[in-house]
Amino acid sequence: MREVVAVWEGGYRCTVRARHFDVPTDEPPSAGGDDTGPMPTEVFLASLASCYCMAVYHVAKKRGTELGSLEVTVSGEYEGPRFKRLRMDVRLGDEVDDLPALLERAFAVCYVSNTLRRPPRLEVAVGDEVVISQG
Repeated sequence: MREVVAVWEGGYRCTVRARHFDVPTDEPPSAGGDDTGPMPTEVFLASLASCYCMAVYHVAKKRGTELGSLEVTVSGEYEGPRFKRLRMDVRLGDEVDDLPALLERAFAVCYVSNTLRRPPRLEVAVGDEVVISQG
């Protein structure tokens, strides 16, 4: 099991603690924040981008494939208070043999994309009492 903790710092600011790392989050001034860190939705997109980037590297390494350079850009299109579409754009510095197969395998081992494709049960609890449970 993995766990992170978000601690409210006032206004729209939070500090997210993950292991021994602190990640500030905030909203931009246009949304009432002070812009002291990325928005939670940007952190969400960053989770997908970094996980898939690592998965591509992992699969390439297992296959003995040199990547040269690797960049994954994730964009999300809003629809109300959610994303209706996510897109991952992959840029590689070198030509890679059988790139579609490599990217498909990376997609299969990426924890974040797997979680999005098959959403888990989502619960909100206060103490031992589950107040909301969906999925």
